Amino acid sequence: MDPYFAPIFTGLLAMAVMAYLAYSIVREPVEDEHMLSIASSIEEGAKAFIGRQYRTIILFSLLISTVLWIFTGDPRYVGSFLSGVFLSLLSAYIGMVIAVKANVRTAYAAISSPSKAFSTAFRGGGVMGLSVTGLSLLGVSILVMVFRDPAPLVAFGFGSSLSALFAQLGGGIFTKAADIGADLAGKIEQKIPEDDPRNPAVIADQVGDNVGDCAGRGSDLFESISDDYVTAMLLGSLLLHPLGRDSALFPLALGAVGVSSTIIGILITRRWRGIKPMASFNISLIVTVVLCSIGAFISSILLLGDLGIFYSVLSGMATMLIIGLVSQHYLGLERSPVRNVAKASEYGAAINIITGLSYALQSPFIPILLVLLSVLFSYYITGGSLYGIVGANLGTDLATGIIMSGDAFGPISDNAAGIAEMAGGGRKSLEALSELDSMGNTTKAYTKAFAAASGAFSAVVILVTFNEMIGVRLEAFSIGPSFIVGVLLGGVLPFLFSSYAIGATARTAYRVVEEVRRQFRELPGILEWRDRPDYSRCVDIATRFALSQMPLPGLLGVVAPVIVGLLLGKYALSAMLLGGLASSSILSPFFTFGGGIWDNAKKHIEVEFWMKGTPTHAAAVTGDTVGDPLKDVAGPSLNIFMKLMNMTALLIAPIIIS
Repeated sequence: MDPYFAPIFTGLLAMAVMAYLAYSIVREPVEDEHMLSIASSIEEGAKAFIGRQYRTIILFSLLISTVLWIFTGDPRYVGSFLSGVFLSLLSAYIGMVIAVKANVRTAYAAISSPSKAFSTAFRGGGVMGLSVTGLSLLGVSILVMVFRDPAPLVAFGFGSSLSALFAQLGGGIFTKAADIGADLAGKIEQKIPEDDPRNPAVIADQVGDNVGDCAGRGSDLFESISDDYVTAMLLGSLLLHPLGRDSALFPLALGAVGVSSTIIGILITRRWRGIKPMASFNISLIVTVVLCSIGAFISSILLLGDLGIFYSVLSGMATMLIIGLVSQHYLGLERSPVRNVAKASEYGAAINIITGLSYALQSPFIPILLVLLSVLFSYYITGGSLYGIVGANLGTDLATGIIMSGDAFGPISDNAAGIAEMAGGGRKSLEALSELDSMGNTTKAYTKAFAAASGAFSAVVILVTFNEMIGVRLEAFSIGPSFIVGVLLGGVLPFLFSSYAIGATARTAYRVVEEVRRQFRELPGILEWRDRPDYSRCVDIATRFALSQMPLPGLLGVVAPVIVGLLLGKYALSAMLLGGLASSSILSPFFTFGGGIWDNAKKHIEVEFWMKGTPTHAAAVTGDTVGDPLKDVAGPSLNIFMKLMNMTALLIAPIIIS
């Protein structure tokens, strides 16, 4: 039997379990017509945005596939590229569709059973976790089994990276523009509560949770796993094939271990009596990690006969778990960074932002240090083998499914709380949903920190793979003009990309704010509950402007490596990738943690002190508004931008060599 059947079977099993979870959610009845009406508006807006966004992505993909065909003349590359785009979009779409079905059922379940609400929301998140990990494993396994050559799969990783950048950037701009518009024109100017149905942007805000936090993040982690599979196989073909070992099977075997463990972790997750929701999730995460460790040990012994690789995998897993603790330190409501920024809000918005900025600037240090220690450990524990670094990178991916499930749980519980609030839910159900929303904020923050560190790890491996392909070792670099130009250019590109992403969010938010103000001005009965806001207008404006801002920064990640590689050569391109890796790895956690601290400082003031409507709360809302595009647009998109540049370099490496 072909050994690739095992990971293919595991991918199909993930699809079957995903279908079971989706069916178990959809069949749950909702007997509250008001909730169903609100949920229908959210679903309609989300599908409209995704439909228009996907049409744009498909158009660009067809153009790039034509260029690929012209330059390679190899149908394997074109097929792999289109497969990467299609499966990335499909995995995100499946997860988002089930998320919008799960949110109203979570809200309705909370009326009678908080335990059932938790179960419904997490099963919805589980669909996203399994769609991302299962489809990635399935797609890569089938292609490598058919081609028997990992080289064309570089186009698969390139396609998934390109579609992920568009999905994350477009979804992030929509999400935060709607959020900022709802906050500024509603909460601050009109003093109405969050998720108030009188706010014309409230439905757009709920839609944004699905297209950004669900679909966007799903595409992000799909491309991260796929890129890691591809680079592990490609680097393995250079390092392991001379030893008579199968370079492709080990990464896919680890992927099968991770997906199988995730299935078990999702199925055992439930609200245990007397245990808070976050503790229930942590139990499932620990079970998943233990099962992954056992599977990694068996795979390392059977396929490679090398315990050093197993220790490398463990170091990657440990890095991700410790980064979770770091994220809890910076973002926990009871931890000193959040409390100190909340305290600073008493002295105005400026002190709030300055204090938050000081914590944001220190936040990348420990995650980057952990990644570097893992790289060094995995390199030396395997006797100076670069494949040890590959093992550590694959170790960071093993628990992606359960982590993604927790991340998608966040927007589902957030939407559920918003639906219950707008539908006039009772105090008991609102308190239960508030607890779930709090857990969702924690899991979303963990996923962003995880994605930032995992992205840095992946970029290191892609850079090493590129250098091996072109025959350049980092030790051989001389500090010449090409190196200096490449490093500085690579270092500044993430800043340019971030500037465009943040500016695009501001420009789109400005349009949403204008529309909300117009409706309040022309329909004064909205605030008095006499007139109904035009929710669809805000959704349409946010959609149009978000999608118009999406293509340019995505093309930057493709065009820059091509120009540098063709004009300045392989040394300058390698140096540019190194500079991009350095600045992106620092900027991404800076944005992610900084925005999260400002966000949770506002929540701390609302939850602990009940100070809504006070100048202190207004200062915290300002900080939160500044942090929104950082943590939900620039930070997550930078992870993908960094890897897109690297995958583009891998794709054009044969041309540069020739």
